[in-house]
Amino acid sequence: MKKDKIYFASDFHLGNTNLKESHLREKKIVAWLDSIKTDAKSIYLVGDIFDFWFEYSKVVPKGFTRLFGKLAELYDEGIDLNLIVGNHDMWTKKYFDQEIGLKTYTDRIIIEESNKKILVCHGDGLGNKNYRYKFLKQIFRSSICRWLFSRIHPNLGISLAHLWSKASRNKNSGDQIINHDHLLNYCIGLQKKQPIDFYVFGHMHSPIEIDIDKNSKYFNTGDWITNFSYLIFHEGKMEIKKWC
Repeated sequence: MKKDKIYFASDFHLGNTNLKESHLREKKIVAWLDSIKTDAKSIYLVGDIFDFWFEYSKVVPKGFTRLFGKLAELYDEGIDLNLIVGNHDMWTKKYFDQEIGLKTYTDRIIIEESNKKILVCHGDGLGNKNYRYKFLKQIFRSSICRWLFSRIHPNLGISLAHLWSKASRNKNSGDQIINHDHLLNYCIGLQKKQPIDFYVFGHMHSPIEIDIDKNSKYFNTGDWITNFSYLIFHEGKMEIKKWC
């Protein structure tokens, strides 16, 4: 079978539940990856693959061996692997690239396939909203903050990070309507300066397709907590799919 499809998925948030539930979700993700290896040219993981990740110089955080093994297998079979980091796994360096072959990006990227331009970005902190978060994001991504966190013992540091992540989820949970307007406005503004055919984001946990203009579309990959959704790009067209 010809390997000519590009896949996008995000927001696995592995590690955000107890070990049994996390393993069940990880196995589902691995099964999906295994199913697409026959026709995948490239795979883009669009952030928040882990509920928390910190890359220590000598220590690998516990867990996720099934996912790592499958990704390494796909790389060995010649599939192009890419990670655009999100707000939960921003503290990455070179480990994924060196050990698995998963190229890592800390900012948006633009790829060109089948005469189409595709912008790929996790989506946190974009648009004209949430200035407090944007300020905190700059602090968290700083080399000083990384260094300070690395001084904390991993047992304590990772435990604190998971508590913070859980508190953040509880604060933002409830019956809120998922609003993509800030990302749509970001796309509309960028479209005036640099036309893009497809905008691909994660972060919102809501799979959706929206027209930006007659030539451009916004897509959100959704998540693998409740939706188990992903995108396929093939022969110039983007499509939302769900894994059962």
